[in-house]
Order: sequence, then C-alpha cells, then structure tokens
Amino acid sequence: MRPEKLLHLAHKLEGELHYDNTYLTLYATDASAYREKPLAVAFPASIQDLKTLILFAKLEGTSLIPRTAGTSLAGQVVGAGIVVDVSRTFTKILEVNPEEGWVRVEPGVIRDELNMFLRQHGLYFGPETSTANRAMIGGMVGNNSCGSNSIVYGSAREHLLSVKALLSDGTEAEFSALTLEEFEAKCRGENNSGDLETRIYQATKAMLSHGQTQENIRAEFPKPSVQRRNTGYAIDLLLETEPFTPGKEPFNFCKLIAGSEGTLAFLTEIKLHADPLPPKEIGLLCIHCETVDESLRANLVALHHNPSASELMDHYVLECTKTNIEQSQNRFFVQGDPGAILVVEFTDHTQAAIQERANALIKDLEENKLGYHYPLVLGSDTKKVWTLRKAGLGLLSNIPGDAKPVAVIEDTAVDVADLPEFIWEFNLTLEQYGLYCVHYAHAGTGELHLRPIIDLKTEEGNKLFRDIATEIAHLVKKYRGSLSGEHGDGRLRGEFIPFMIGEENYKLLEEVKRVWDPANIFNPGKIVNTPSMNTFLRYEPGQETPEFDTVFKFSQAGGVLRAAELCNGSGDCRKTHLTGGTMCPSYMVTRNEKDTTRGRANVMREFLTRSPKANRFDHHEIKDAMDLCLSCKGCKSECPSNVDVAKLKAEFLQHYYDANGIPFRTRLISNFNNANKLAALLPGAYNLLFKNDFTAKAFKKAVGFAPERTLPLLHKTTLRSWFKKHQKEKLKECKVFKKKVYLFCDEFTNYNDTPIGIKAVLLLEKLGYEVVLPEHEESGRTYLSKGLVREAKKLAQKNVAMLHKLISSETPLIGIEPSCILSFRDEYLDLVEEDQLEDAKKLSIHCLQFDEFIAREILNKNIEKDLFKNEARLIKLHGHCHQKALSSVLYTQQMLSLPANYKVEVIPSGCCGMAGSFGYEAEHYEVSMKVGELVLFPTVRQQPADVIIAAPGTSCRHQIHDGTGRDAQHPIEVLYEALR
Repeated sequence: MRPEKLLHLAHKLEGELHYDNTYLTLYATDASAYREKPLAVAFPASIQDLKTLILFAKLEGTSLIPRTAGTSLAGQVVGAGIVVDVSRTFTKILEVNPEEGWVRVEPGVIRDELNMFLRQHGLYFGPETSTANRAMIGGMVGNNSCGSNSIVYGSAREHLLSVKALLSDGTEAEFSALTLEEFEAKCRGENNSGDLETRIYQATKAMLSHGQTQENIRAEFPKPSVQRRNTGYAIDLLLETEPFTPGKEPFNFCKLIAGSEGTLAFLTEIKLHADPLPPKEIGLLCIHCETVDESLRANLVALHHNPSASELMDHYVLECTKTNIEQSQNRFFVQGDPGAILVVEFTDHTQAAIQERANALIKDLEENKLGYHYPLVLGSDTKKVWTLRKAGLGLLSNIPGDAKPVAVIEDTAVDVADLPEFIWEFNLTLEQYGLYCVHYAHAGTGELHLRPIIDLKTEEGNKLFRDIATEIAHLVKKYRGSLSGEHGDGRLRGEFIPFMIGEENYKLLEEVKRVWDPANIFNPGKIVNTPSMNTFLRYEPGQETPEFDTVFKFSQAGGVLRAAELCNGSGDCRKTHLTGGTMCPSYMVTRNEKDTTRGRANVMREFLTRSPKANRFDHHEIKDAMDLCLSCKGCKSECPSNVDVAKLKAEFLQHYYDANGIPFRTRLISNFNNANKLAALLPGAYNLLFKNDFTAKAFKKAVGFAPERTLPLLHKTTLRSWFKKHQKEKLKECKVFKKKVYLFCDEFTNYNDTPIGIKAVLLLEKLGYEVVLPEHEESGRTYLSKGLVREAKKLAQKNVAMLHKLISSETPLIGIEPSCILSFRDEYLDLVEEDQLEDAKKLSIHCLQFDEFIAREILNKNIEKDLFKNEARLIKLHGHCHQKALSSVLYTQQMLSLPANYKVEVIPSGCCGMAGSFGYEAEHYEVSMKVGELVLFPTVRQQPADVIIAAPGTSCRHQIHDGTGRDAQHPIEVLYEALR
C-alpha cells in the first residue's frame, strides 16, 4: 500500500497511526512462535476512530487485528493488516452494580486491576490467566480465557453478559441474552437492528434449526464433559439455547463472541458477571509425587474434596526455578527433587477449616498410596507458590541454545477422568519422535500445558512442529477432547479444525465468518481459512544465528542474539505500578510497547538477525527502542526468562558509538569520576559555579540537562582525604576491633556523598569493626550506564586484580552505593577475561552492600540492640533498583530495625525515575518525573515531617529531593543517628 494512503488515514484519526519500521517490528510478534509484519499500528482514541479504520480496511481491501496485551500463544494478533492496539486508550471501568453483581468495562482494562477495583464493592471477576497482571478483558474474551481456578469460576464465556461492538460494516450493535420473542424480533430486523445484524440473526437461525446439522454438531464437537473448549466457533454452545433446544438457557451471541479471537466484531464495551469475594483464607496442599502419572491419579482423588484449584508442576519446571533469581526464593516448600508437584487449593473462612480439609485429603491420598510429602502452605506464602507456578511459561524459555519448549500442542483438554490415560499416550507419541515434554498447569480441569523441545530454526524442527501437531490432533480426537482448551486456535490450530469436528461442521464455521464479516476485515487467517501452521514463524527453516564479537560475555545464553531471543513474548514487562515490581518503569508511564523488555528484545532480535549492515547494531530503530530504558535491572530478576535489557543496551550502545561516534554529553557523564577529581582541587569554586542560577543554567543548556534539575555538589573534602586524617587519629586510641572489613570507596561517596561515607566508617567502628579503604579504581558504573563498556571492562579487570587477594568471607568488601558494589556481582563477571573469571567469582561472593553485611552480623549475633536508642520512629524506605534485582530490600529493613522501636515500612515503589544521568537529561526529564509520580512521590508527600524517608541510592535521594522537596537519608545515616 502506498505510504500516502496511510498518511491520509493518520490525519483522519484522533488517535495515532504508526507505520515506521520500529512499530512494525514491535507488533510483528506476540507470545507465540509466529512473526508477520503488519501494514501499520493504530492506537484509536475513540469509537469514531474504530469506525474510520473499519471503513478504510473495507475500501482498501486490508484488515484490522484487534490487540490488547499481545500475550496470545497461537498467533492471534499476528498478521499483515493494521494492528489496532486498544491497551492505552480503551481502559475505563464504566459502571459497576454490586446488587446485581456485574461490571461494565472497556476492552483494555487489566484483569487484576479490575479486581482491585471490584474488591471495594465486595465483588470478584474469577477467570484468572497466568498473565492476569497484564492480560486485558478484551483479550480474555477473545480467547475465552480461564485459568487455575476454572474448577470454580469457569471461563470468560460463563461471565460474559453482553457486549457492545462494531460490526464489519461499521454499524454499532449490542449482544445480550434474548427471550424467544426478542430473538424472533431480531430475526425480523426489529428493535433498530441494522441490516448486517439482522442477517447475522437470520443466518444463525437457519443454520442451527436444521436437524441434520444439530446431529452433526452434537456428534463431532468435543464431548460436553470437557470443561475447557475453544475448538472453532462455539456453535455447539449456541445450539444448546432455547431457540434450538427447548428448556435451555436464553440465546446470547456472547457465547459465540467469547473465543472468536476478534474475527467477528470489534468489541468496545464488555459487561461481565462478578461473583462475591471468595473466602479470605487460602491453603495450598503441595502434593509431592514421584512421577507425573502419580500426580494425575492424585488429582482425581483431590477433586473429590472440592478444591478451588488443582495445578501441576513437573520436574522440568521445578528445575528451571532453581536458577531464576526471583523464583528460587519461592521454592521454600519443595522437598528433594519430586517428579511432579500437584498444588491443591482450598479456600475457607478459617485456617482451621482448611487444615481439616487438607488432612482429609492427605488421609485419602495415603490410603491410595499417592504422594510422599504433603506440605500445607498458608497465608501470604501461598502467593509465592502461585507465582512459582505461573512463572513456568517464561522460565521454560530459559533453556540455553536454539531448541526451546514450543507452544504447539500445549493447549489440549480432555475430560479430567481421561487425563491420566491421555497423558500416558501423549508421552508415548512423543517418545516415538525422540522427544520429551514439559508438563504443567490445569490438572483439575483436564488440561496440562505440554511443551516439547524443538529447534524451529532448522528444517527438521519446522517439519517436526507440524508432525507433532498432527499426531496429537488425532490423539485428542480419539478422546473427543478439545485441541484448544484456553489459548485459542489462532493460526496454530485452525487448519486442524476440519479434522477435529468434521468437514460439514467446519463449513458451518466458514459460514459464520462469512455472515459476520463478508469483506474479511476482522483478523483474517485465524480459526478458519488459516495459512499452514508451520509458515510465518518467528524463525525461518534453516535460519542461521549470526555470531558477534561482544565486550560483555553472553556465553550463558549462547551469544548476544540468543540473549535477546530468550524473550518468548509472555509480556510480564507490561504490568503496571498497581501490580508492583520494578520492571520497565518507562512502560508504566508511557504504556508503549516500545518501552517494554519484550519490545526492546524484539527490536534487537530483528535487526541482529536480518540487518544488511556490516555492523548490525548500527540502527536508529534499536536506539529508539532503548532510549527510555532506565537500566534499572528489574528485567534481570522479574522477567521469567531473565532477559537483561540493561546489559543488552550497554552492549548495543558501544557498537552504535563505534559506528557513529560518542556524543559529548556521553563522554562528560561517563567521565564523572575524572571530572570530580579535578573539581575536588577547588570544591568551593565548583559549588559556587553550580549553585549560581546563571552559570548553572548555562551549563545545563550547554550539555543538554533539564533546567529544572538541581546539580550534585562536591563536599569540601573527599572521603579518602578524611579517612587518612582519621586513621592517624585512630592510631592514638589503640582500640581493639573484633573484625576487619574493607570499605569500597565508590566515586559518588568519595566526592559528593562524603558525609555518608564518614558516618559509615564511624558506625562500623562503633559496632566493633576495623575499617580499611583499600586501593582500587572507580566502579565503572557511569561507563556502564552510558554504554562505554570497553572502559568499564578495563576498570573491572583492574579492580578484580587489586582486590581478589584481599577480600574473603572474614574480610568482606562492603559498599555504600548499591549500583557500584553490586557491579562486582553482576557486570564484572561478564566483563573480565577467562583468566580472571575464577578470581572474579570468588571476589563477588564476598562483596556486600552495607545493609547486607549488617543484616548478616545481626543474624550471627555480632551486633547488639542495646547500642541504639529506644525512641520510636517510623521509617519509609525506598529500595534501589539494583538492590531489588540483585539482592533484597529485606536486608535494609533488618538493619534499620536494629533500634528496638524503629518501624520500617517499604514504599511499594519500583524505580525512582532518576536512574543515574537519565533523569538529568532534558529529553528524559518528563518521563523521569512521571515515574516518580507513580508511587514514590505521592507516598513521600503524604508523610508527616517526623517520618524518616530513607533511600540507599544517591540518584534516588536526589530524585526524592527534586520531586518532593523532602531530604531522604541513606540508611547508614539513619542507623548512625540512632546510636546511643
């Protein structure tokens, strides 16, 4: 299509239309194996925009692909038309009726955030996907999503009361439950029905009234006892309504729309049934089994005890969680190496009642000789177990190399009584191909997510992808199950539908699509008339993976490209500040796919794979995608696949600078330590220069800093200078210390935050520790943050060489600034050469944040509480991003809780928004402050003057000052001032 046509369309929209290479790359994939660049990406601002898009598609012979969070696993939102993303604009909760138990929303409302809203009304929307903290209601309806608690709550279809939608001719329609009289009136075109809406009712009546058709549907569709069913369009469920089957429930097209994957109409409003809040108490009986088969037989026993969920994790999933930074902490209940764990959930009004029900199930299991360990997890710990289970999808993609667990046969559902036999046959089938499978998820409703390991980059893998799908389709048909239980048909399973339900029934599905969408505008190529399931894949058969000479080591992933390919599209990075966590702070502000871990990884993968340039990093599209990355490291721990975008960004920038030169501001910021070293000769003159409005403004304008920012000043002396004098004075005291520690004199504490460094030394000495400032280089943090990785590498090598013989478990290296000391545990290990790697690893183990050291000493009973005051104080603590990703804020809480009456509350903020130089830069200032406004600034402003605000990061404290006017203290200062 000619660009001027798209330009003309863009001018007609109130919202946005993008058709540049970056956006087309971002929206070429979802969470599936598929990739196809769209024509354009639209962000409609209104229903009128949607009508304009429909008319354009009709006139120009193109299509519209409705999209919300883009977490589909069957390629539902991948296609060649215009992707219409409503996740930023159609996000309102419109109305709630607690008395009648319903809520009306727009399609871009996030499921978990809907429940946060409903809680105040005593209501709960039950269907819960593993993506519930970013999955949106429009997508859940489109896929007919359910989740772990579908034993109780069923799927989205059971909750869908009515929808408002735009039909393919641009007319508005509303679909809801109809009496027989109302149904007949619709067929006659009464009640303001449009021509297309009338034809839809007439065609449906004609189709489902035919006796032979009814027999075919009932004979060939999945048997009614299969609870999870997304095979084709749900005409089998429409058949079981009053116009066609006397005595059944009223007719409602919502049954058809749920699971239709955006192929029939464009939803603008959705009315949902909401249940009363479930009982508050939750207990999880975690049944450890030797094999998957044993766990499935245990599942049948568990279902007799009326659980609210029964979910499985096999040993492959559990093995993956051992090495994941975040999930390893959630394995607390796992004993040994079970072949599978069945997690059975009970909800009740008291823990005693849950214990009683769990004991009854344990007795039943023991009598049937099923399971060998039965821990019951209660209270807040249950969230950790479910987090572990839900993380399975992303964790499985972490397997090194090109062979990955592939979503191809992961959504089969059968009658739960058939599940043990079905899985036994399923695994036998895979064995014939030399494959094994990962098993996890919804045992309680007859659906396990089963993923074979396949290398889709090879011709053999591509063929195997199709062969396995075909084999399993035959097996599912044997059990009269559903090839899709909750993830949908999309373009993955669509071509198997004629076999699954018979050719005659498939013709009915084609007729449904033809009647609703005669011009094939809405999401074509999904469910019916799909392309071959092994075409348009993310990886082309025979595709080679180019190798790159990088500064960082990416050996664990198999190279920098494979490090980007670790992203499987699960979209955990699209959660918002309401959910919590740190990952992708800029996305939390912009709600732009470009600003997610997934978006950045996808753009980098695309150009490193397909660029015609000699330097494949030399693309402004990658730079554009990386621009708002704050290098917070949240993705390193919170992304299930541990995609470390901060590391990818730094590596990219180094190669981009190689091609395009290093900007002046980048050189200035990265050489922060050297500049301070010169300025420290005349700190008074330096401070006068940057305190003076005129000279400070001139400097900020010259280098591209935001005029609103205050600039960091120098202390009158450096920490090293003070320490030399202090050492001389200390020698006179002849004090005996119980232990020696080395303090890392980072570049920020040495010049700017000197008083904090002084108090750190005095505090440690007061607690009985001899402090030594060893000789070392700067940490290299400024070089890393600006992408000058080669300079950081030199510093890392020097620091490891200078420190590795000094530092041990008895004489640890303690750091004040989290981003500096934690570089020993993070980037240094990927920067040093092989001959230094062992030294770097040994050194990293004994490099501790100040609060980690104090917390450890408290645990070892080396620090007494009676050294501190007894006055009561409240501390609001904001943790540093790198601390959250690579360590824990818990250590700071423990340290600040040393004084008997100090109460420490962690502010549930993610990133502060400053991120080193990011928040100073004029073009980033607005985003920086908006990040702060999400949680941190409002929380700080609400605190009375006597509440202590604490933050270990120098950037965080500066951001809090600029954003709220409050002075935050380093936890070291707080503890020092609490000394008696």
